[in-house]
Amino acid sequence: MDDLTAVRELAADVPPPTDEARSAARARLHRAVVQEGRPGALLSRRLMFRVAVAGTAAAAVAGGVVVATRDERDADGPRMATLSAAELLHRAADRTRADSAGLPIPRNDQYLYTKTYISRTYAEGGRRRTWTDESWTSVDGSKPSRRQEYGKVHHDPPLAEHEVMWPPTEYTALAKWPTDPDALLDRLRMGGRGDDRTAFMNAVQFFVVPRVMPPGLEAASFEAVARIPGIRIDRGVVDALGRQGIAVSYPESDFAFLFDTKSYAYLGLNVDGGTGEMVDGRMKLRDRYHELRARQETGVVDRIGQRP
Repeated sequence: MDDLTAVRELAADVPPPTDEARSAARARLHRAVVQEGRPGALLSRRLMFRVAVAGTAAAAVAGGVVVATRDERDADGPRMATLSAAELLHRAADRTRADSAGLPIPRNDQYLYTKTYISRTYAEGGRRRTWTDESWTSVDGSKPSRRQEYGKVHHDPPLAEHEVMWPPTEYTALAKWPTDPDALLDRLRMGGRGDDRTAFMNAVQFFVVPRVMPPGLEAASFEAVARIPGIRIDRGVVDALGRQGIAVSYPESDFAFLFDTKSYAYLGLNVDGGTGEMVDGRMKLRDRYHELRARQETGVVDRIGQRP
């Protein structure tokens, strides 16, 4: 009997776990791997085998075995040959929870530093342009921010009293947002005033405009998107830095999330756009392009100009 057959038989009489139980199990497995792989420790072949089997079992019990082909098994770990958009987003949520564990909560007087590499290729002629943008965003919005967009520097004034961006950029406002995926999805749908496309685009806005995400909110945003009917997955995508990725998008949306094919870490956004102009009362796009936005670095600093 092979391992996958044994896993299927094991899962046959086991009721499917909740999303919370599945995420908790994955998080425990990830922490065990991280602890075993601490500096000075070697990850034994036996441990690697145990982790692979445990991961396969977790996937099987969660609702279907994910099979890696023989050619896709390498020293860095398996690439999944069959993976749904929802499952990918759950794995990305687990990854961001593990990555953000233990991060300090920023002070209101600090700034979020972001460094983004952008590569844009125009549809007509294939002309390519690149930018490396750096921004410093006030954590609570009470101080001026410096934002770079396509190489141009913008000095944003502090938010006025009672002024709030949607979704919010201030940490204290975001900290009030739900981290339960269902409740967050309702918030992204604007309490029923928006549809699924609105929810997807609001989730995208979390990443278009720099902001400090409170614990659990980034993970919950991926899990909320996983609940949107119609989300789709595109394999074999390369980001602006040449990293192999898998994209998740919504039909007729110009944006797509991009995740690392092996670690499921969030890499950035892919965007299809153009220059808009009004023609006969309707918006028409010209100079169409495909844009790759790679998140290079983020961190919390004490002043504008400082880097992590």
